[in-house]
Amino acid sequence: MAAASFIKAPAGQNPRLAIHAPGRGARVVRCSLGAAVGGRTEWLSNCAVLSSKVAALGPHSVNGHAAPAPAPNGAVLDLIPVSGVNGVAKNLPAPLRIADLSPAPMHGSELRVAYQGVPGAYSEKAAGKAYPGCDAIPCDQFEVAFQAVELWIADRAVLPVENSLGGSIHRNYDLLLRHRLHIVGEVQLPVHHCLLALPGVRKENITRVISHPQALAQCEHTITRMGLNVVREAFDDTAGAAEYVANNGLRDTAAIASSRAAELYGMEILADGIQDDCGNVTRFVMLAREPIVPRTDRPFKTSIVFAHDKEGTSVLFKVLSAFAFRDITLTKIESRPHRHRPIRLVDDANRGTAKHFEYMFYVDFQASLAEPRAQNALAEVQEFTSFLRVLGSYPMDMTPMTAGSSSTVTSSDS
Repeated sequence: MAAASFIKAPAGQNPRLAIHAPGRGARVVRCSLGAAVGGRTEWLSNCAVLSSKVAALGPHSVNGHAAPAPAPNGAVLDLIPVSGVNGVAKNLPAPLRIADLSPAPMHGSELRVAYQGVPGAYSEKAAGKAYPGCDAIPCDQFEVAFQAVELWIADRAVLPVENSLGGSIHRNYDLLLRHRLHIVGEVQLPVHHCLLALPGVRKENITRVISHPQALAQCEHTITRMGLNVVREAFDDTAGAAEYVANNGLRDTAAIASSRAAELYGMEILADGIQDDCGNVTRFVMLAREPIVPRTDRPFKTSIVFAHDKEGTSVLFKVLSAFAFRDITLTKIESRPHRHRPIRLVDDANRGTAKHFEYMFYVDFQASLAEPRAQNALAEVQEFTSFLRVLGSYPMDMTPMTAGSSSTVTSSDS
């Protein structure tokens, strides 16, 4: 039933009753008799009558307004649709409730983890290994996964940084520097590639193989030994290639992807384990908005990035010596172009000719920032560099790097 409320009118104007009919919006009812409604009993009676009149209104209107309806005591009620009272809008958004807020999730099933690719991608499997029972969120690009964490759409991101056969994923190293996320863990995932095709398709019918460039490179020799005369084409990701073949019904095209992708997209496995090396392992890093507290009760790894503005290789030698003198093992060193200053020029005597390229250096070393030797090493490194940033200090993944490994990584921020 419609609800009615009495609205005090400005001086010299008639009092009004605002009728709110469900599904019809607010309507203002003006009494044209010029007399105020008197007495609470009469007011309640008028409200009931008016509510029933509003409920009985049909779609008919006069000049864009609802048709007049008779009121008690012979009054003529002019019902005019309005958006509010005294110029104040009635359809305001509802206040935010505590139930609308998404609380910070705990480790486990509540955790939202972003990864690049579609369901069935190796990154999805890595996310499940890093955070068992998590809510995996697929992203179409690496940068989208970074932004999902920064914008609180996801709580973590699991992204690949290097492969034992294909080398580094340079895009993600550049994004680590561009964004302010922290590395809170790592996971190493054995990669087991399969050659997938639509049901009923034979290998002799295949003229094209599509997959991620890394997957194509990791299976290049095996495909050649299989005697397949096929064109190799790059795709955004492995599972996405399988999805593309399935959705488009391509019977002359095969995809290199995981066995889970075959199950998800209804494809058959023409060949299993086609990677060139059975020790094919991809290393993923786990990213979060906040760093974790370094510890010394288990093996830790620390990742840094630095640049120097002095000429020659002596600076790089001094930086590496800071770790060597303290018996700190380096597990990786990667150079990437300095995007803001890619080329350094010599002095005016040589007429500004380009001398050499400028680089950023990414270094991983086996030590926790809680250890004094690591702190002293970074203090010395800072003396020789113009820029130094710690990307994260996090537990190492100590699971065996074998193709049959299925052990779970303990969360670094549990």
